[in-house]
Parts: sequence; structure tokens; C-alpha cells
Amino acid sequence: MVNFGKKLAQDQVEEWKGYYINYKLMKKMLKQYVQQTQIGGKDCEQILKEFSRILDDQIERIVLFLLQQQGHLASRIEELGAQRSAIARQVDTSRVFQLREDYREVGRDLVKLLRFVDMNATGLRKILKKFDKRFGYKFTDYYVTTRANHPYSQLQQVFKQVGIVAVAGALSRNLAYLEDEHRGSFLSIYDNPSVVLKDPIIDQVNNAVQKLTHATNFMQYLGQHALIVQDDTTSESEDTVNDESYHFMSLMLNLVNTFLYMVNTYIIVPTADDYSVSLGAAPTVCGIIIGSMAVAQVFSSVYFSAWSNRSYFRPLVFSSIMLFSGNLLYALAYDLNSLTVLLIGRILCGLGSARAVNRRYISDCVPLKTRLQASAGFVSASALGMACGPGLAGFLQTKFTIYSLTFNQSTLPGWLMSISWLLYLVWLWFSFKEPEHFAKAAASAAASESSHQESANLEEGLAQPLLIAEDRMDENSEDNDDTTDSQKSHEPATSFVSAYKLLTPSVKVQLLIYFMLKYAMEILLSESSVITTYYFNWDTSAVAIFLAILGLTVLPVNALVGSYVTNWFEDRQILLASEIMVLIGIIMSFRYTPHYSIPQYVSSALITFVFAEVLEGVNLSLLSRVMSSRLSRGTYNGGLLSTEAGTLARVVADATITGAGYLGTDMLLNVTLLPPLVISIVSIVATFCTYNTLF
Repeated sequence: MVNFGKKLAQDQVEEWKGYYINYKLMKKMLKQYVQQTQIGGKDCEQILKEFSRILDDQIERIVLFLLQQQGHLASRIEELGAQRSAIARQVDTSRVFQLREDYREVGRDLVKLLRFVDMNATGLRKILKKFDKRFGYKFTDYYVTTRANHPYSQLQQVFKQVGIVAVAGALSRNLAYLEDEHRGSFLSIYDNPSVVLKDPIIDQVNNAVQKLTHATNFMQYLGQHALIVQDDTTSESEDTVNDESYHFMSLMLNLVNTFLYMVNTYIIVPTADDYSVSLGAAPTVCGIIIGSMAVAQVFSSVYFSAWSNRSYFRPLVFSSIMLFSGNLLYALAYDLNSLTVLLIGRILCGLGSARAVNRRYISDCVPLKTRLQASAGFVSASALGMACGPGLAGFLQTKFTIYSLTFNQSTLPGWLMSISWLLYLVWLWFSFKEPEHFAKAAASAAASESSHQESANLEEGLAQPLLIAEDRMDENSEDNDDTTDSQKSHEPATSFVSAYKLLTPSVKVQLLIYFMLKYAMEILLSESSVITTYYFNWDTSAVAIFLAILGLTVLPVNALVGSYVTNWFEDRQILLASEIMVLIGIIMSFRYTPHYSIPQYVSSALITFVFAEVLEGVNLSLLSRVMSSRLSRGTYNGGLLSTEAGTLARVVADATITGAGYLGTDMLLNVTLLPPLVISIVSIVATFCTYNTLF
């Protein structure tokens, strides 16, 4: 991989050479600061202030040049606008064609300017990370916090380019007007907002603006939701997955695994309380029944993540067998009249959670150009499974016996999922293709082992002094240092401890928010059957319909947020607003009077669930940006950390439901809502404390 210093030198526009961030100078100064601190020449505070001023000067030079170029582009568009007005009433095809080409030339220069900004923004992020790595996580928090929202700071100009977006809008509008006038249409782009101008230059401009401003669309929003973190230096040419090695059916099998697992998780929610009562337990034991799967998933996520370093096929086979066996025991527990068998079945299901494998397969085995769609498919499959699970339970309201085996609303989910996993296992066995890089790695390891002795002999024969001129060493020292830093910065975490050390305050707060929203959602979903039966006398079908409707809101809400809301507001603004709305939903859910009404419960549940979904999407989007790239690969990756945080939240929430059940069903609702209320308030306060670092 080409290090950023070389990439910056190669890709910069020659005539703009003096306006790029002086990345090489910044690195040299960092070395000097390290040496000065080691000999006691300067303290950390003095270094922070001095480096901040140097960085301010760098940013100011970039921004002033940027404003100058924006003015040139705006003047050219204004001149072309006058020409367009002059030929508006003339039918001169050649002049219209020339004018369109002139606009496109402005578009090419705009793309060049956008790449200039993107290159400098990347350099700024990298030098901040490099400083943090040398001195600990101090400088970025200090610099961004003090500069992000200050009226005189130009930091945001580098990341949020309102002026450039305005120029891009003017260019798109004028090209669209030319197209409309050429066709003789009196409509404009504002009359048809859904119609997108098809022009290669405009496509390049929009892509560059989108990359710079983090503007997003539905597919990108869902892709970030999957938390498949990409390094900002990775390019398509460096992608290790080619089209020949990519196997579409294997990807589909991973997505189906994700869908079936989510169905398996939530299909028992409407009937778990009835099942526990039929086995002689209290209805609130449903918390233990639902949560036992999550308890096992805490452990399965780790070993499946590690297993996926060596294979994808074998862990998926193991997952299918465990889920088949677990659901079979869940179904047989009724006739065996054993709560223990039921819980063992759910634990086996949790031990078969292969979501870490599914996510890892997309990250490692899907080409870069289709990885976004695959990531969006992962999230969509999860959302649809979450909605289909309770919905299917509503259709299983029957009872019959075959050979002394009872099939009713409690056991049918187990039988249905057992058959589903058995069919999936057969499909997997005949259709899955293990990625080529595992076979290549094994062959490479064998070749390395056989040539080890030969290499040792050669080293003995060629052990001669290597004379390298000092000036050449000095010339290459910067590149070697950058390459070494790049290699170190890309090494994955090797344990939970090393992964934890990579968590900045911003990342810790985002994981806390993820824990909070999963806690609130699990309380809402898992106790819904008990609460609605106690207060409203709902039957299983009514509970299933209610939960299915909640689940079906996921994709429309994500579409709305991903396509529109994220283009109007910053992610951190949406994050904070969603947290506040979740808090409002939790407060509304409490029973304040003896009479608890259906409208209060349904409205508060919708507010809590919908805004928790919005919060999850934007939370994972921010997490993918603020998390270290070292957590994008390996066993202990960012996806595993977020999965563990969410799974622990579910475990604690389900245990809370069962524990609160000992106080009586009348107190269940208010007691179980107190912990998410407190955690929600804490997360909002923590968000305010780290707000300026979320960029």
C-alpha cells in the first residue's frame, strides 16, 4: 500500500503545490517533539499550543486558497449564465453544444478542487491520528474541541464545504436548464425533484461532494449501519478481492443465515410467556427464555470471529447444526415438560450465532464495488428477519398432535425453525464455495516452511556488510518511518484489552449509546407480551401483529433518514436529537395512573422503537468514522465490539425483566423502565461532552 506522504506528492496538482498541507513538515516536527519530550526540553502543554498554531496556519492557507478558487469558479459560471441567457431564444445547436462543454469544463475544475479539499482533509485527519499515536489521545480531542465551533476557526471549512456545494448546485442547475431548453421544455429541476440530471461530469461532482461532506443515500446509510469499516486510504486498485474469486451464491447464503437467525431470535417473543406458564413457571420467566440466547451469543461472537480467520464454510455448518439442534430441543421441551430442556435449546441457538462470520465474509470476500450493496443487504436481512419473526408467530395459532408430539403456538416456532435450518444446511453443503485466499494462504505457509532451511543457508553465505550512504539514508528515512507507522497502524487488535486501548472517548460514548438503545429496545420487545396481556388482555395474534408492525418500520425509517435527513443535518445533530426522543419515549411509557391506556402504550412504544432505530443507524455511522482503522479487521474488530455491547445490553435487559417479575406484574413496567431511563440520561450527557469530537 502506498503511504499517504507519497500519495500526496503524486496526486497533487502541480500549480497548486504550495497550498497543500505540508505533511512532510508535520511529520518532522512530530519527531522533534518526541525527542524534546524525551530530553525534557518541552512539556506537553507547550507542544500542544505550538503545534496547534502551526496547524492553524496550514488550515488557513488551504481555506484562503479554496475561497479564491471558489470565487474563480463562481465568476466563470456567472459569465456562462450571461451567455446562456443571450442564446435562450435562439435555435443555435452549435452554440448550445459549446456552452454545455464550457459548463463541463468548469465541472472538471470543480472536481479538481474537491479532490484538493479531500486530500487536505485526509492529511489533516492523518496528522492528528499520528500525533495521538505518539503522545496518547490528547491532541485531537483538544484541537477539535477548541476549534470545531469557534466563530473564528476555519476547521469546519475543510470538512463542511457549503460554498463548494453551492457552486456544484449552480453548475448542475445551469446544465439542466440547457438540457430543458434544448428539448423545448418549460419545466425545471425544481419541478421534478426526483429526476436526476444524467451527465458524467455532474456524476463526478456529486460523488466528490458526497465523499467530502459525508452526504449519504439510502444504500450508503445501510452500508455504514453494517459497521464494515473501510480504511480511508484503500482504493479500488488495492482491493484484494477480484471478480473471478467472488462467489455470489456464498454471499446469498451468508445473508440468508443473517435473516434466519433474526427470525429465530424474535419468533418466540409473542409466545414465550405462555410457554413458560405451560411449563409451570411465571410469565416473566420469558425474560430468561429470550435472553438465554443472547447470553450464549456473548461467547459465540468471539469464537466465530476467530474461526472466520481460517474458514467460512465450517463455522456456517457448525452454526446450522447448533441452531437445528437448539430449535428441536425448544420444540420438544413442551412434551418433556422441562424448562431446562427449553433453556438448553435456546442456549444452543445462541451458540450458533454466526453474525460475526456473515459480517466478516462481506468485508473480506466481496469486491469493493459491490461491498456497499452487500453491507446494505446485511442490514436489510436483519431488519426483515426482525419483522418476520413475530409475524410468523401470529400465523402459528393452531394445535394438533402427531405421534404424541404436540404442535401448538408454543412449539411450532421451534419445529418451523428446525426445518428451516435443516434445509439451509443442505443448501449450504452443496452451494457454498470457500474463498480462494484460504487455500492460497495454506499453500504459501507450506512453501514458506519448505524453503526455510534454504533461506537460512543463503543468509549465511551472503552475510556481508551493506554500505549505504548517509545522505541516502536521510532521504529515505521519512518514507521508511511512514511505511513503518502505516504497517503498525494497520495491525489488528489481538485481544479485548488491546482493542479497548484503541477506544477514544468518542468511541466509548458511541458504544455506550449502542448499549443504551439495545437495552431500551429489548425491554420494549421482550416484555410486550406480558404487559399487553396484563393491561389490555391482548391475545398472541394481537401481540404478534403489534411487534411485526414495529419491525416493519425499520426499513422505511432508515430510507427516510438515509435519503433525506442526513443531507439536511449533521450526524451528530441527528444523534443527539434521537437520544432525546428515545428518552421522551421511555418517560411516556411509565404508568403514572392506575389506568394504563392502549394509546399511551402504543404511542410511547412507537416513539421509543422508531427513534432507537434512527439512533442505531447514525450511531454506527459515526462509530465507523471515529473508530481506529485497526479495528476494521482481525478477530477483535469494531463489529465484534458493537455486537458484544448490544448483546450484553440484551442479556441485562432480559435479566431485568425476570428479576422485576418477583415484585409482581403490576410493578413490572415501571421497574424495568428505570434502568434505560438512567442510562439514556447518562448517554445524553456523555454526548454533550464529546460532541465537538464527532466530525
